[in-house]
Amino acid sequence: MPAEAVIFDMDGVIVESEALWDEAREQLVKQTGGRWGAGAQRAMMGMASNEWSAYVRDELEVPLSAEQINDRVVAQLIDLYRERIPLIDGAVDAVLRAAERWPLAIASSSNRELIDLVVDLAGVADAFAVTVSSEEVGRGKPSPDVFLAAAERLGSDPGNCVVIEDSGNGVRAAVAAGMRVIAVPNREFPPAPEAIDLAHVVVDSVTEITNQLIETTGA
Repeated sequence: MPAEAVIFDMDGVIVESEALWDEAREQLVKQTGGRWGAGAQRAMMGMASNEWSAYVRDELEVPLSAEQINDRVVAQLIDLYRERIPLIDGAVDAVLRAAERWPLAIASSSNRELIDLVVDLAGVADAFAVTVSSEEVGRGKPSPDVFLAAAERLGSDPGNCVVIEDSGNGVRAAVAAGMRVIAVPNREFPPAPEAIDLAHVVVDSVTEITNQLIETTGA
């Protein structure tokens, strides 16, 4: 079956933000006397906001409520994005090309306010028929929930959706949803090889994501 719809992850695909998330969380943990560990960033990749904020509270021993942790980290990300949106080279072009041919969605672990801000600052808000945050569906990646919700809102069968992802948990989530996956492995935080092996196509850069590649992946 040909591709009916295309679903983009946001962090690591449209914006180079993983390092900013890492910095904001680490700064909060250290400022509040928590315990930052070397594996904390990788552990939180793909988590929904309720999941990572609880992880910071419980596992990293930050003496704040999960809601306070979430609010402070997200506020810092909003300030950073407004100062300079860290767009990935070729991402906007890939989105606009795909939007000429398919309905598009974003399925992201980022909070709703960050998704809305990024698509607005990047000038691609009109390109997406649907945007879904993991915080709106309960479980973050590697659970397939956010991708299944995006497909449902697009009115598309999950098996006819092509997903563009950069993280191991994101690839696992999309495959669990029964979707075809183009992986663009995050260079700063490389996914485990066994996760990338699940993808149907692997490319080095978002600039390689053409409509022809999407069509081929979905076939």
